[in-house]
Amino acid sequence: MNEPIHQTLEFDKVIEQLNNQAATSIGKELTGKLKPSTDITDVREMQAETDEASQILRLNMAVPLGGIADIRPSIKRSVIGGVLAAEECLDVSTTLYAARQVKQFLEKMEEDLPILKELAGRIVTLRELETAINSCIDDRGNMMDSASVKLRSIRSSIRTYESNVRDKLDSYTKSQSKMLSDAIITIRNDRYVLPVKQAYRGAIGGIVHDQSASGATLFMEPKAIIDMNNQLQEAKVKEKQEIDRILHELSAHIADQEAILYENVTVLAQIDFIVARAKLGRLMKAAMPAMNDNGLIDIKQARHPLIPDDEVVPNDVVLGKDYTSIVITGPNTGGKTVTLKMIGLFTLMAQSGLQIPAADGCQMAIFDDVFTDIGDEQSIEQSLSTFSSHMTNIVSILRQINHKSLVLFDELGAGTDPQEGAALAMAILDDVVSQGARVVATTHYPELKAYGYNRDNVVNASVEFDVETLQPTYRLLIGVPGRSNAFDITKRLGMSQSVIDQAKNQVGVNATSVENMIASLEQSQRQAEADYEQAHDILQESETLRNDLQNAWQQFEDKREALYKKAEDKAAKALEKARDEAETIVNDIRQMKTDAALKEHEWIEARKMLEEAQPNLSAEKPDKPKQPTTKQELKPGDDIKLLSANQRGSVLEKVNENEYLIQVGIMKVKVKRDEIQLINNKKPATEKPLTTIKGSSYHVKTELDLRGERYEDAIGRLEKYIDDALLAGYPKVFIIHGKGTGALRKGVKAFAKKHPRIAADRPGSAGEGGSGVTVLELT
Repeated sequence: MNEPIHQTLEFDKVIEQLNNQAATSIGKELTGKLKPSTDITDVREMQAETDEASQILRLNMAVPLGGIADIRPSIKRSVIGGVLAAEECLDVSTTLYAARQVKQFLEKMEEDLPILKELAGRIVTLRELETAINSCIDDRGNMMDSASVKLRSIRSSIRTYESNVRDKLDSYTKSQSKMLSDAIITIRNDRYVLPVKQAYRGAIGGIVHDQSASGATLFMEPKAIIDMNNQLQEAKVKEKQEIDRILHELSAHIADQEAILYENVTVLAQIDFIVARAKLGRLMKAAMPAMNDNGLIDIKQARHPLIPDDEVVPNDVVLGKDYTSIVITGPNTGGKTVTLKMIGLFTLMAQSGLQIPAADGCQMAIFDDVFTDIGDEQSIEQSLSTFSSHMTNIVSILRQINHKSLVLFDELGAGTDPQEGAALAMAILDDVVSQGARVVATTHYPELKAYGYNRDNVVNASVEFDVETLQPTYRLLIGVPGRSNAFDITKRLGMSQSVIDQAKNQVGVNATSVENMIASLEQSQRQAEADYEQAHDILQESETLRNDLQNAWQQFEDKREALYKKAEDKAAKALEKARDEAETIVNDIRQMKTDAALKEHEWIEARKMLEEAQPNLSAEKPDKPKQPTTKQELKPGDDIKLLSANQRGSVLEKVNENEYLIQVGIMKVKVKRDEIQLINNKKPATEKPLTTIKGSSYHVKTELDLRGERYEDAIGRLEKYIDDALLAGYPKVFIIHGKGTGALRKGVKAFAKKHPRIAADRPGSAGEGGSGVTVLELT
């Protein structure tokens, strides 16, 4: 892709903004070299990288990139045998520490970040080298006493020598103060000296190392401390030798890890580069475009990234779907060139892995080349006019374009006779369109207004102009050609109506009709936009109502569960009461054991039968008045019902006027006439239970909580739950797995991909539980 367009479309300014987002010098090096790629696989990979880093920023987290230095020159010098300075060794240590922090940060992220985590996996932590450097050099780059035993001993002797020298010189400042210009101890040529007055040079004696500008003061080393200073200097020489030895060892250690250190620096630079792209996207409120190689550009609410937020006007642009060329017509009111440059700049940004400032769901195409003819490019060297300069550029463009090209023409055909210029502009556009290239052109020629209506792959557009304020609104109107506002503007400025009417009469009928048509189109588009906004408001109200209904339904489900629970408790109490009553009956019957002459196992059977008696759990209703019992004569063999036990039996014999011997199951019991009721021999109709009690598991919730479950148990529960949710007809369900190690989340995602009735899965939003919840869309 030709580079001159980078400056024409102001891509270099975007790169400058990107460079400001990089945290390290090695990251800035990569941002400065960023160029658009023409390989769709590479571009999609770069966009995916940027999106992963954007996920981290959306969580209000930051990759720890502090302390990283470009240590490559130091590594190279150590490999060829050079001894690194203490500051260079410290840079290696801080870079290793930063690499370790970045690696830990990315690997501990629960979010799905495959690219960044793969980069983090390439980082090798050299703790031994890092520790070796930190044990010798402090945070300010100074060699510490603990670097070696010998260095500690040497520095101890240096401090002793310095103390002795100072003590000796202090005695001079006190006893010989009249011979000194000032009672201080100073240093010249790394040796301690005294400021002696010129007149007392001989009295002090010793070596003169320096003198003041006036010559009145000599900086002298007294004879008494010469030997002491010599000892101090010898100790300092030994100190330097020991420091050089330690640095040599550290440098050799660094050289041994050359390959790993180079790889770590390369990875850190790449991570910083990716994060910088994400930071720029956040700064621009940008979105990741879906990339295609079929020439389709579809962007909504697009904003030029170099125009301030309070001034930029969002626009929608579609190119390459129903048409391959956009011709923006109308007077020079501003906004046409901005739109033209924005389309080209978005293309360069998207193909460089940068997000574009537009609404989510935008699409951008991959182009092999972007060609532009924008601005006044008059060539003084070639003595070419503006028109000739433009034509020379356009001729060059026409020789290079193909179906993978994006061509941007600003004021096509300008600078010459209007009729010839318009005809030439249409011919150029026809040639570009015929080769399958995508083209956006601006022009002020009225002849091109009809051009879009006569070509299949061309659409007209214009930049809206507000006649009331006499200012352009910078809104792009696709499908509406620009119209002249000269009469309206003139009228607003105070021109008399008679002059305006006379001017209108000079305009041809066809031109007037076209202007009226354009005005009608503008009115229709404004009405359509108003209708769209109204429909959008209604849709939002509907969404709110649906959410309210869903909440109310959930509350209903919760209340119903509570009622079922209450019913179960009531049933359990009723059953317990029935068992108590049955026990009482069995005890009463046991007392009659002698008369009945029954065996023990028969009593056990009787008790079991009574225990199986089910109580009436129907809702409580007002007691119906008992119908009077008819004292009907009973005969042996009649079917009867024992009222006290609610069991059926038969009459064996009549004992006396008020008692009968009956058989209930295997039991023979003597009861009073009032305790039994005659049953018709006709087969009774099957009675349906008034109340059915089912467990809470019968009602499926819209969420499943798997937290704390073992992996295998959780997947088993999930499989059964999805079957129940499908039977219940739920469109989506919420699986709560928590954050934890992420094993359950991954298991749920793997299960969702294999299940034929799960259309999609996604992490929960901030209001749904975030990354601790997975939302499954059911079909």
